[in-house]
Amino acid sequence: MSEDVPVNAGQAGLAQLSDRSREIFRQIVESYLATGEPVGSRNLSRIIPMTLSAASVRNVMADLEQLGLVYAPHTSAGRLPTELGLRFFVDALMQVGDLTDNDRRQIEAQVAAAGTLKSVDAVLTEASGLLSGLTRAAGVVMATKFNTRLKHIEFVRLEPARALVVLVSEDGQVENRVLHLPPGLPPSVLTEATNFLNSRIRGRTLAEARSELERGLEAERAKLDELTQKIVADGLASWSGGEREERRLIVRGQAHLLEDLHALEDLERVRLLFDDLEAKRGVADLLGRAEQAESMRIFIGSENKLFSLSGSSTIVAPYRDGQGRIVGVLGVIGPTRLNYARIIPMVDYTAKVVSKVLTG
Repeated sequence: MSEDVPVNAGQAGLAQLSDRSREIFRQIVESYLATGEPVGSRNLSRIIPMTLSAASVRNVMADLEQLGLVYAPHTSAGRLPTELGLRFFVDALMQVGDLTDNDRRQIEAQVAAAGTLKSVDAVLTEASGLLSGLTRAAGVVMATKFNTRLKHIEFVRLEPARALVVLVSEDGQVENRVLHLPPGLPPSVLTEATNFLNSRIRGRTLAEARSELERGLEAERAKLDELTQKIVADGLASWSGGEREERRLIVRGQAHLLEDLHALEDLERVRLLFDDLEAKRGVADLLGRAEQAESMRIFIGSENKLFSLSGSSTIVAPYRDGQGRIVGVLGVIGPTRLNYARIIPMVDYTAKVVSKVLTG
């Protein structure tokens, strides 16, 4: 082992890399992010800003490999960064870039244009597609239906023991739930329940409507008969089963993941990522972890079980509603060879613009 790397390698060792070890490691990572290819000692000795022989570079590369920061994909090949190496690079060595004025204008203009449609869904779909186009990765947004504002609710009888509860939100989304009815329920009960709910839910989120209706039921208990009270409560409960079930996932631009593939194993990783994206519950659970954070989250490769096979990275940031509450996350999913320095500020700025538009 050379003098560049302490004998006790661990996390303390990462912080104590010498300048030349850091520089060689930086060049390995940046070459990988640019080309996807391993880089050898001879090429490194030519491009690093210091005079070192290829043999000296090989010694440093061997030390970096012992630390778990790089690996050789094939015998006598160059080195690639490991997932640990990428995490170390992103956390400790990478200089995050700034957006160009053109990038800022494009993000603001496209998100604001979607906002003129008065549709939250249009804003989020535009943001997902925009990020995909700018980053050449898959754009993702996770939103909570819990926070959409309601316009109308309707009970539609399907058969004697079942009814459809139809909920319409202000941004035009329509969703249904099947409700089981008590035996012998007269049609007037569904009409009365519909009128009672519509007089109280308009313009409110589901959580706000629930609180209002609970108060309303207490106040109107004497006027509403027992069956109507039950239908109102059951109809509301069918929409308030829990925030986890009320997440919706928007994914745009998966085709970008097929660009710039270097080998059959790249194609296999993308196929596995497509499978992951199809399993939307798993993606929603992953993004839900990010939703608990106040700031941007970066998941690299097997740091999350969902993408452990496809070796993908996720960069996401939360966005907020008019009350400053986090109501979802947006970002990108792609190969670990993402341009982190460019994408991180892009995701962060898009989340801020979406928050601003939703507030407005």
